[in-house]
Amino acid sequence: MIATIDNFKVDLSKPIDISIPLTNTDENPIAWYIDKPVIEPVVFGDWIGKVSEGKSSTNFNNIFFNPHGHGTHTECLGHITREFYSINQSLKQFFFLAELISVVPEIQEEDLVITKDQIEKGLGGKTPDAIIIRTLPNFKIKKSLKYSNTNPPYLDQDAARFIRESGIQHLLIDLPSVDKEKDDGELLAHKAFWNVKDVNNLNVDARLDCTITEMIFVADDVKDGSYLLNLQIASFENDASPSKPILYDLRFLNAE
Repeated sequence: MIATIDNFKVDLSKPIDISIPLTNTDENPIAWYIDKPVIEPVVFGDWIGKVSEGKSSTNFNNIFFNPHGHGTHTECLGHITREFYSINQSLKQFFFLAELISVVPEIQEEDLVITKDQIEKGLGGKTPDAIIIRTLPNFKIKKSLKYSNTNPPYLDQDAARFIRESGIQHLLIDLPSVDKEKDDGELLAHKAFWNVKDVNNLNVDARLDCTITEMIFVADDVKDGSYLLNLQIASFENDASPSKPILYDLRFLNAE
């Protein structure tokens, strides 16, 4: 299926999935000191909701997981505010022009940090709706990494502020958080991106319709550049939801 958007032609039959699937195996990535997800059949007495057990006509599983710690997820500013805000109410549009950039986080003392200069250089003056940050080296182990107590790379506060001031509404990254793992609850990059000045009394210019998506994986064969992003979430009334961001190649109409 071919669609035309602005000056671009998009082949919707060729999606590029940059989400990480959620499983109940050791292949599932984990962050924030929790155990792996649980996916198991419902049990009522001697009845088991699993066809292969021979006592059920359907597979009927319960799933226990944490969206922030168990894989690709999209969150709204309700992740850091005292007042409740839902990702399901915050994200009302789902297609965006996005720019994929790759960066090698810089060493700063004992940390690896993505800086404002790297973001500015990667964007090259472009102001898309969404930015997708792929960190290098891009090992496939990201899809099953156990992040707890590893001090992963993170986004500098000035970099997050630059993204906000560029008018970018949606930030996607292949790390468990845009902030440092142990930062005493400062959450500087989250606050800078959402323009949250006081988590207890939300300022009127906070960015209620903007999102952060973490723990994506962008394969090496997906080149840096411009894409159409379809940002899909499950309809959870929660600060975050598991999500499935999909990219599509863009082709200029006058290039054919």
